[in-house]
Amino acid sequence: MLLLSSRVAVPLAILACTFAVPAAAKDKDTPVRPAQIQELYACRDIADPAARLACFDREVGELSSADAAREITFTDRETAKKARRGLFGFSFPKLGGIFGGDEDEVKEIETTIRSVSTDRSGKYILAMEDDAVWVQIDTTNLPHQPKSGQKVKIKVATMGSYFATINGGRTIRMKRDR
Repeated sequence: MLLLSSRVAVPLAILACTFAVPAAAKDKDTPVRPAQIQELYACRDIADPAARLACFDREVGELSSADAAREITFTDRETAKKARRGLFGFSFPKLGGIFGGDEDEVKEIETTIRSVSTDRSGKYILAMEDDAVWVQIDTTNLPHQPKSGQKVKIKVATMGSYFATINGGRTIRMKRDR
C-alpha cells in the first residue's frame, strides 16, 4: 500500500477532481468549464427578469449540491499555483489549463534538502523539506556529498528528467520518485 504525505496527497486529490472536466475545448482560448457553471452562465441570457432569477436560483442550487457532493471543486489562482508546485516533477497529461494555463507552468523550484541517502549503486536519494523525494539518474560524481539543510534548485531538463543544482555547485540529473 502506498502512503502519501498530506503535502503530496492534497495536490493529487485536487488533480484527481479535475479528471471530471473534459480534456479539451473546441476553441483553444475558451476555458473548459463544468456543465454546472455553463448552465449558470446561460441564465444571464434570459430576458425576462423573473425567469432569469428563477434560473439563477435553480442553477446556484444545483451548483451548491454538486459542491456538497464533491462532484465539482473550486479553487483560486494561488491554490492552483501551490498544487502545481507540489506536483512538480510528476508526469501528468495536459489538463486543458485546469491549473490556470501554461503561463503559470512551473519550470523550476527551489527547496531545501531534509535528508540524503544513496542507493546500491551510489546514486543520491534526496528527501526535501516539502516531502518530495528525488533520485539521481546519471552517474555524475559530486565533489561534496549533499547535506541536509542545503538549498537545491531543480529545473526541467529533457525526456522527463530534471537538473538539480545543490548549493550552486555541480548539476546532476534526477527524477521525482514521490
